[in-house]
Amino acid sequence: MKPYNQKPLSLAARVMCFVGASVGLSLLLIGNLVLNVVERHFAEQDAEEVAVINKAVIDVLRNNNDNNLQLSKALFGAVSGHHGVYYQVRNQQGKVVFESAGANLSVVKDSLRQVTEISAGDLQVWHADDKTFRGVLTHNTIGGHNYLVITAIDIGFHLQFLHKFRLTLWLIMVLTWAVTLLAAWYGVHKAHAPIRRLSNKMGDIQADRLDMRLAPSFVPSELQDLVSSFNHMIGRLEDSFNQLSHFSADIAHELRTPLTNLITQTQVGLGKSRTLEEYRELLYSNLEEQERLAKMINDMLWLAKSDHGLIKLEQTPLDLSDEVRELFGFFEALAEDKKIALTKEGHAHLILGDKAMLRRAISNLLSNAIRFTKSGETVLVRLDNPSDHEVSLTVENPGSAIPAEHLPNLFDRFYRVDPSRARQSEGAGLGLAIVRSIIEAHSGRLEVTSKSDKTAFIIYLPTTIKDIP
Repeated sequence: MKPYNQKPLSLAARVMCFVGASVGLSLLLIGNLVLNVVERHFAEQDAEEVAVINKAVIDVLRNNNDNNLQLSKALFGAVSGHHGVYYQVRNQQGKVVFESAGANLSVVKDSLRQVTEISAGDLQVWHADDKTFRGVLTHNTIGGHNYLVITAIDIGFHLQFLHKFRLTLWLIMVLTWAVTLLAAWYGVHKAHAPIRRLSNKMGDIQADRLDMRLAPSFVPSELQDLVSSFNHMIGRLEDSFNQLSHFSADIAHELRTPLTNLITQTQVGLGKSRTLEEYRELLYSNLEEQERLAKMINDMLWLAKSDHGLIKLEQTPLDLSDEVRELFGFFEALAEDKKIALTKEGHAHLILGDKAMLRRAISNLLSNAIRFTKSGETVLVRLDNPSDHEVSLTVENPGSAIPAEHLPNLFDRFYRVDPSRARQSEGAGLGLAIVRSIIEAHSGRLEVTSKSDKTAFIIYLPTTIKDIP
């Protein structure tokens, strides 16, 4: 079963989610805080009223302690100015001395805790007779007599107010949250306008219009780095596209020559009857062109793999002196045929590298040097240690200087110093490009210098090569 790849949320959706969550959480905290403050206010208000009632009752008990008849009348009118107030007085024997009408306070006598001072935290809430009360139980000693006083008030009005207030508050919070989200959406929509304009301009850039660039000065500062990076990317794409176009033209040109030679020679060979020896010579000639064509294709495939990071290094300790000495043996016959001497001087530290790949790079440089060296001259390979962490290998050959304007392009594929691009006995122009790819794969660098009487290719390699990703 294929994994389900959920489409990521848009930037607008992410902003909306963040704003919605932040504002919603903030409103919840503020709403709860407001409700707690209001409820605390009512509780303190009720505590003050209960305290006033309790004091009034105690004052009556203190002034009428000895006269029970008078006490009942006095308790009846103790808090005549208060609405929704209820109280009960019990003597030390537990007998009810007085109880307000409208509330049965005896049901909570045993559940209430006695307090000495009345505060909002001391009040208790209970339900009885479809009413909700908030009250307190106090113990009082008056004139040598002990009294229990239950004081309560009906908080139904407060609860009704709090219910309506809570609904109103929630409605305001929801509307505020919705308006905030709407404003956030509008702000995000307007803020994305420059991005939409950039997107439209980017959509106008086609393969045949890679010279177009975006103007960083006409976008917000937050997008200027993005625009600059995009312009750099388009610049690199333009360079790569031009390089690819030239590369394609070069491939077509280079492949056409050996193919044309093969076709021409085959047509000539089939034009009339020939001897066995003539056919043999024709086949040998075709074989040379086929080998040249095969080498060119292999080189192009190798470079393509290198460009895509498909070439892996097999690192082993290498002594460049030994490698150069062995390569001299390989090129000895060719050098003797052209009456060219091969000389090595200097020594370099051991390195870690791919033996086959480095041999190929050095071979290409030696082959190139021998090709352009006149008879009787010497090709010099110099080894050195520029630093403790780097070695150098220089392939130097005498000859005419290469114009300075050509030096930066020598390692490009199919690059020709000769404008005519006509090479009969030379390679396809990929040798130096392969050298550069190999050296870069080894985390090294490549330089070329050309003076009036000599040309030198210099390879710099680190003594330790990191793994290629």
